[in-house]
Amino acid sequence: MLGASLNPVILLPFDRMRLGWSAFVAASILALPARAVAHEIPPSVTVLAFVKPETNRLRLLLRVPLEAMRDVDFPLRGPGYLDIPRTQPLLSQAARVWLAGYVLLYEDDRRLGDATIVAAHISLPSDRSFATYEQAIAHVNAPLLDVSVDLYWKQALLDVLIEYPIASPQSRFSIDPALARLGVRTTTVLRFLPPNGAERAFEYVGDPGLVRLDPRWHQAALRFVSLGFHHILDGIDHLLFIFCLVIPFRRLRPLIAIVTSFTVAHCLTLVASVLGFAPDALWFPPLIEVLIALSIVYMALENIVGPKLERRWVVAFGFGLVHGFGFSFALRESLQFAGAHLATSLVAFNFGVELGQILVLLLAIPVLTLLFKRVVAERMGTIILSAFIAHTAWHWMLERGAALAQYRIQWPELDATFAIGVLRALMLLLIVVGLGWALSGGVKRLAGRVVVGEVRAE
Repeated sequence: MLGASLNPVILLPFDRMRLGWSAFVAASILALPARAVAHEIPPSVTVLAFVKPETNRLRLLLRVPLEAMRDVDFPLRGPGYLDIPRTQPLLSQAARVWLAGYVLLYEDDRRLGDATIVAAHISLPSDRSFATYEQAIAHVNAPLLDVSVDLYWKQALLDVLIEYPIASPQSRFSIDPALARLGVRTTTVLRFLPPNGAERAFEYVGDPGLVRLDPRWHQAALRFVSLGFHHILDGIDHLLFIFCLVIPFRRLRPLIAIVTSFTVAHCLTLVASVLGFAPDALWFPPLIEVLIALSIVYMALENIVGPKLERRWVVAFGFGLVHGFGFSFALRESLQFAGAHLATSLVAFNFGVELGQILVLLLAIPVLTLLFKRVVAERMGTIILSAFIAHTAWHWMLERGAALAQYRIQWPELDATFAIGVLRALMLLLIVVGLGWALSGGVKRLAGRVVVGEVRAE
């Protein structure tokens, strides 16, 4: 009865042959040794690191995703689980090639050699032992994972302990961690534990270059002078603003008044922002970017209409306050490399910015003078150049305004935190007014001298 109720399936010779071939291919694939497919560059990699000098050794403790160890075929089993016993012998080799081979450590500017891979083993993605150094070192020295653990290879973490011989734990140590090649975007959280117990944390994206874990004051100063100098030269919006200042005023004394007011203003808000006087809302940086573009548009239009020295220095001072907040956004992430020399680094960064501005002025003034003498009349050239700048900055302002519109601005709650913020803002406002009043007297005397000089010249 049962056999009669079923419809028989009739296989033609061709169908039988096709099914037999498919079964043969499937069996052949399952019989092959399981191996990882060709590794691709991970889109995002996070590296956790500890650096701790001890009696006669420096310990470097790292945690990285195992998938960042490319060009290493880790043995797999089943649907892609790590074959832990067969993987273990490959870990030290992978750590030496991809980690120890690219991380350079220095003791008093002397490169440390003889890196020893003390331990390397696999950890679960749920492991939280790298919260502290003590937990991490205990975990690295603990027994290996059980061979029966089913761990997909792309979820595995590699923990590595590397040691270097040193002369003294009291030395000054530096690190050049070239680990950006581990992923498309590599974020490193590094913690330095000096003998005095004052932990110092660093967080950066990509390769930061040489990082002095406990810099001297002159080392911090040189780093931040270079940072400020390159920041002003890399910031096309800041350069266009300075260029707008120069176009109509190319004589020395008017430029001294204008550039000085701009410099004093951006130094003030830069320091105030770093010290916590600026709003910390997510919409504040995009707002500043919009205002910077607006400042360029305004300056360019004022050049077209016809600027006056008595008004230009005030406008430069006002917009300098805005640009100072812009400088501070670049500085905040870098202050972690200042060590104990925060004030020195702030002064050095401002000095670097001023060096960059001076270089721009020294290049722009002769070029503009030659342009207005040989190519186009000064008034017409001022209008043409300012129109191009205004057009560019206008598009920046619209694009940045569209980005700002994506943020939801909420009114702050009227609590103690809001009151403290208001008091800080009032303090900053009083300082701004005081500096503006002090500058006004000097600019008026300078403007008077300029007018007298022009009359005598006539």
